[in-house]
Amino acid sequence: MNHITEILILMFLAITFLQSGIDKISDWKGNIEWLKSHFSETFLKNKVPFSVGLILVLEMISGLLAVIGILSILINQNTEIAFISGIISCITLLFLLLGQRVAKDYDGARTIVIYFVPALFLVYLLQ
Repeated sequence: MNHITEILILMFLAITFLQSGIDKISDWKGNIEWLKSHFSETFLKNKVPFSVGLILVLEMISGLLAVIGILSILINQNTEIAFISGIISCITLLFLLLGQRVAKDYDGARTIVIYFVPALFLVYLLQ
């Protein structure tokens, strides 16, 4: 099968981002409350709802494009949407990394890198 590595990475990104987005939607209030305390000592403390909304949009776009990218590869061997999904996924993860670094949550930042590596590898494979 052509593009199996890309498809598997896209599946990983779809699961990661769609689950995270759905969690934010289903427990918006709980996420906002926790993140307000997480960022209470930072310049983001008054921008938490906006920031979470921005991340939610980016995550859902990344996840949906990953699913569409898989279908596009399977149906017509076109990798263009998959490539765009990889780029937007990387941008989303960089926003998340920035947030963790600002909050001085270095363990959280390290975790983001674990997700960033396959997303970046996808971009590399499809460029």
